[in-house]
Amino acid sequence: MIELFATDRLRELLPRYQQIIREDIIPQEMRLLQQPFKETERELQGFRRKAKEQGLWAPALPGHAGGMGLSLSEFAQISEELGRSPLGHYVFNVQAPDIGNMELLHGYAANHLQERFLKPLVQGDIRSCFSMTEPELAGSNPVRLATTAVRDGKEWVINGHKWFTTAADGASFAIVMAVTEPDNPSPHARASMILVPTDTPGFELVRNIPIMGEAGEGYMSHAEIRYTDCRVPLDHLIGESGQGFMLAQERLGPGRIHHCMRWIGICEQAFDMMCRRALSRELDTDKPLAGKQTIQNWIAESRAEIDAARLMVLHTAHAMQEHGTKAVRQQISTIKFYVANVLMQVLDRAVQTHGALGITDDTVLSFWYRHERGARIYDGPDEVHKSSLARTILKKYQS
Repeated sequence: MIELFATDRLRELLPRYQQIIREDIIPQEMRLLQQPFKETERELQGFRRKAKEQGLWAPALPGHAGGMGLSLSEFAQISEELGRSPLGHYVFNVQAPDIGNMELLHGYAANHLQERFLKPLVQGDIRSCFSMTEPELAGSNPVRLATTAVRDGKEWVINGHKWFTTAADGASFAIVMAVTEPDNPSPHARASMILVPTDTPGFELVRNIPIMGEAGEGYMSHAEIRYTDCRVPLDHLIGESGQGFMLAQERLGPGRIHHCMRWIGICEQAFDMMCRRALSRELDTDKPLAGKQTIQNWIAESRAEIDAARLMVLHTAHAMQEHGTKAVRQQISTIKFYVANVLMQVLDRAVQTHGALGITDDTVLSFWYRHERGARIYDGPDEVHKSSLARTILKKYQS
């Protein structure tokens, strides 16, 4: 916790989250990650009950929506702590994509959708998924979508092909991005978001896509989906027709704060493991690995990069609270590519410091290395964010 961004509420809450993450979850995580997901999910219900009983449930949501009502910068610092374990965010019901879908439904869904889908999602009784990216078109350009939703009487008829629909395996519903206004002159006003229950005829989960050799299950999966004449009522629209791109940007702004702080939590845990390994591993008699200048450089560089990343993200979170998402687009692009690269650098150093042990599944490092390489791709690849940032900067010089 950084005093500059601390609050009395955060000072009281953070140690309670730390206790559950570090004393309850991390000692169990390798066993839980290596067993079938259904068994893991069942065991994690005990931790989830504890989170509810201690008043630590759904910290990112407003109080009247069933959460704790933390500010974005407060939750960002909680998110760092939860990020120390791959299971942390799920235990407190703030895992992606559910957290973003909760925010969407709370802000833009009709009352009947909130009653039927949002309430059980907030309670942790169901899970959800977000279905936007398509294999045939560049995922980095969300205004180019082939999936369509056509009005037919009182229903939408959805046809399309999606992939990287995170957590579709076991989800109760999907929020689908589809073109509903193909003739709108603005490409940013052609798509809409529509809620589709996964038991709707025409919704097909084709497969969980293998990621670096691991298909994953449950909320740790990324699915390929086909929508074939998939019919849902017109009142399953979220927001207004043609608002899909705008809602996606609203969702992704805070979402990138969440991701970046989770990545910093991963960095801190990997850094801790790297330092412990450097001191405990001996190359020669009584000469630990930590005595090598290369290892010392890695430790120093990692410490500086993590601290810088944290300050950048919390500054952006605070500015977003004060001025809204649009005012901090430049900062969001900056933290997205910068923190993703810090994450990969710290993880790589931690793996290298562990030697052969680092690439085994005896530690959590190899899990993170597989699952987090995508950080430089999803929610906008590095290159897109860098180009956007550079163009914004250069405009000031051109004028």
